[in-house]
Amino acid sequence: MRRWREEDRNPFAAMSADPLVMEYFPRTLSREESDQFVDRIDGEFDERGYGLWALERKETGEFIGYTGLHQISWTAAFTPAVEIGWRLTQSAWGQGLASEAARRALSFGFEEAGLPEVVSFTISANVKSEAVMRRIGMRRDPEGDFDHPNLLTEDERIRRHLLYRITSSRWKSQEE
Repeated sequence: MRRWREEDRNPFAAMSADPLVMEYFPRTLSREESDQFVDRIDGEFDERGYGLWALERKETGEFIGYTGLHQISWTAAFTPAVEIGWRLTQSAWGQGLASEAARRALSFGFEEAGLPEVVSFTISANVKSEAVMRRIGMRRDPEGDFDHPNLLTEDERIRRHLLYRITSSRWKSQEE
């Protein structure tokens, strides 16, 4: 996990244009949208001291995606909140890398940034992301499930989101 570099933009754009990687999002991203996303990530690091870290393979330095913390900018019943999220290239799937990086991001969030709680959410079809949430100690909050305000479409598949949470105290009890 590290800050983004200029050379990450090409592989990130390719990943963001991959229909399988973006299966649970409304659509793939254009190169311009991908670059704008990286710019927003950089801005969040500058503003908060954390964000969505670029991930690379230890052995090769190959860019494989991102994992990290993001201040939610829209309003919902559970906001204000910090979200943990991840997106990895297909070549990095099924190796435990999302869970490993997410644990490191949570450790930073609770131990260094002093966050009291972190949330995550996904659509019900994204069982792999739900599995990561459970592996890192998050618990589902069915009362918190919500219609994503940026995805108010007729497509129930991507509109309705399942909410997961973990508190600092729960994190600390897991680590002991």
